[in-house]
Amino acid sequence: MLNDADTTFLSALEGALPPGRLRAPGAQELEEPRGRWQGRAAAVAMPATTAEVSVILRAAHSARVGVVPYAGGTGLVGGQVMGEGALPLLLSVERLNRIRDIDAAGGTMVAEAGCILAQVQAAAADAGRLFPLSLGSEGSARIGGLLGTNAGGTGVLRWGNMRDLCLGLEVVMADGQVWHGLKRLRKNNMGYDLRNLVIGSEGTLGVITAATLRLFPRPAQTGAALMVVPGPDAALALLSMAQARLGEGISAFELISGMGLQFLAETMPDLRRPFDPAPDWMVLIDLGMTEDPAPALEALFEEAAEAGLVEDGLIAQSEAQRAQFWKIRETIPEANRRIGGVSNHDISVPLAKVPEFIDRAGPLLAEIGAFRINCFGHLGDGNLHYNIFPLQGHSRAEHDNQRDAIKACVHDLTHELGGSVSAEHGIGRLKVGDLERYGDPVALAAMRAIKGALDPLGILNPGAVLRA
Repeated sequence: MLNDADTTFLSALEGALPPGRLRAPGAQELEEPRGRWQGRAAAVAMPATTAEVSVILRAAHSARVGVVPYAGGTGLVGGQVMGEGALPLLLSVERLNRIRDIDAAGGTMVAEAGCILAQVQAAAADAGRLFPLSLGSEGSARIGGLLGTNAGGTGVLRWGNMRDLCLGLEVVMADGQVWHGLKRLRKNNMGYDLRNLVIGSEGTLGVITAATLRLFPRPAQTGAALMVVPGPDAALALLSMAQARLGEGISAFELISGMGLQFLAETMPDLRRPFDPAPDWMVLIDLGMTEDPAPALEALFEEAAEAGLVEDGLIAQSEAQRAQFWKIRETIPEANRRIGGVSNHDISVPLAKVPEFIDRAGPLLAEIGAFRINCFGHLGDGNLHYNIFPLQGHSRAEHDNQRDAIKACVHDLTHELGGSVSAEHGIGRLKVGDLERYGDPVALAAMRAIKGALDPLGILNPGAVLRA
């Protein structure tokens, strides 16, 4: 329920903006995708220009009203939903959805924060270029949120994270001032790197309104293969072999467990699966090259088979078959959602430690209870989605009292092996305690000092990343 101060603030803000810029929040905007977090908001602001964002933040700063930036709503750590404290204002970037410029020759695009990733990919393709970020939510995730979380996806091995794909930013600061930083430069050493400071800050240091993105030449030909491997250690050795043979031609190298295929069979029985019965482990290798990738994949398979690294495999004979391989990988998260996870983990460990993590984590979890584990992810960059599920016929609610112990088990082992408990999803509100527990104390002190300097009143996404 709004109090008098809320009503007064909203009335004044409505008068300062063009008509139709404020509305009541919808149910979808107040809940994150996994349904574990419920948010609250006084209203949703829908600015259509950077100047309007400036007006909103200037008013919020003056009235000390919290502002939660909202992009596509696909975040999985609660960064876009605020469930406690004074009612905040949701600031949706959905109307900031213009592609301002494309320079195909210079390899850049200026896109506003509300542009959907698929829209950006299509615009780049129309210009004969490639914007390589790819992830399961690309049909709804928006550029502002992807930058705010430094999103990764399947192509990090070759192309890097969102941070690596951005040259410049336009950002509205907490007090409404606008930083005009849409540079198109690959070399720019004029002081502190504010761009990389704001990227990954999850809306706690400023609101991104536009970005200069990097574009790349489109690979002349693409190809893919699914290869069955004896285990994660063999998958890692296969990655090394593939990199020696194919170099930067490897666009993605994904690890898939048999449990993932079993979940697909349970929840989507009509989906065609590549192997029956499902192997315990396989990898999806994707290539982009100047020549036909099929002979290179065949040669890799033969060499790997002789070395005992692969046991079976399929090489895509067409773009349609390549798309089928990717559909299997990209549908696993939906199967996970339908099964209902007890505890989901987005972690990274040094590549050499991936097999050790997988070997040790299962037995440690077995000491807590009986679970099914679906481990999959971006092996090329050490990012695993290590998700815990109830046994078949049981529900996740039966294990609610074990969630904290499960998370501590997985995260303690990750930290012990020199890894990160947040690889690509961010901190949000879900992992604030984890950042405090596993983060370096000096780094945390620096983060708090930066937050205090750029947002002294603490109005930007209160409670996300750092405790309010």
